[in-house]
Amino acid sequence: MRLAQDDTAPLIDEVSAPLAAAEPPAPRPRPAWATWLEIVACSGFPTQILLSVVLIIAGIRPLGAQQQLSGPFIFILSLADTMLLLSLIVALLWRRGESPGQVFFGGRPAGREFVAGMLSMPFVFALVVGLALMIRRFAPELRTVPENPLEALANDPAMFWMLLIVVIVAGGVREELQRAFLLHRFRGDFGRPWLGLLITSLAFGLGHNELQGRDAAVITGALGAFWGAMYLARGSALAPMISHAMFNSSQLLQVLLR
Repeated sequence: MRLAQDDTAPLIDEVSAPLAAAEPPAPRPRPAWATWLEIVACSGFPTQILLSVVLIIAGIRPLGAQQQLSGPFIFILSLADTMLLLSLIVALLWRRGESPGQVFFGGRPAGREFVAGMLSMPFVFALVVGLALMIRRFAPELRTVPENPLEALANDPAMFWMLLIVVIVAGGVREELQRAFLLHRFRGDFGRPWLGLLITSLAFGLGHNELQGRDAAVITGALGAFWGAMYLARGSALAPMISHAMFNSSQLLQVLLR
């Protein structure tokens, strides 16, 4: 016996109703303040301030007897901040069900990214030299720190190796993974990766202002923009990590060979 069309409608409704009820509700949009809270927490400033206070309480001072930078303080602070900050970033990624490996490296071949990082070095050096010459010619007042205090530390052979570890691990590794996370948040949550590139580059430059001077802040801000653009274009932080670590190491070696 064939059912009339009107007779089948209740049967279809009875079958589809439980299926519709079983569908999970659409996730609520993530509030912007939550993303901003993650960005600020992982900016590097809160963790470094916290660790600096802890080290001072423990008796490790940022300045030595002659008011020069303390090498052990810089070394311990940099490595401790690397571990704390990267642990925080990984925890925040896991909390949202994201893969740190995918966010940081995008599944791209490591060999290709390593080569890309090495090939970027001529442009990095050209950028630094060009900006330094422009500042010296048109804005010499930006040179607010006559001598980089880190250079004095690098002249000590024992401190040189400690600083080499710092510039590779805390500079090349931590800062580029941190930058990748922040840009990932700006791109994924706000849909504005280039706004993230601007903000992170400004913050990167300002982070070097007090210790190394305004001219160094301008140059490091430009370098941060370049390495951030590499991450956004390639989808992997490995090439910027190699480029950053190589540049920092070459600058430190240049100080030692003077």
